[in-house]
Amino acid sequence: MSMTLAAVTGDLKALGSIGYGLAAIGPGVGVGIIFGNGTQALARQPEAAGLIRANQILGFAFCEALALIGLVMPFVYGS
Repeated sequence: MSMTLAAVTGDLKALGSIGYGLAAIGPGVGVGIIFGNGTQALARQPEAAGLIRANQILGFAFCEALALIGLVMPFVYGS
C-alpha cells in the first residue's frame, strides 16, 4: 500500500519564484532593523557616527548578500 502525503503538480519553476519571494522577506526585515537601530544609536551617541555608519553598511551588505544567494539558488538547483 502506497501513501502519498503531498503531491506537487504543475509548473515547478513557479514554486521557485514563490519561494524566492518568501525568502526575500527575511533580508527586507533585516535591513529595516539595521537602519532603525542605527538611527536610534546615532540619536543617542552622535559622536560615534562613523563607527555606527560603518557597522550599518556592513550589516546591510550581509543582508543583501543573503537576498542575492536566495535569488541564485533556484537557478543552481533547478532542473
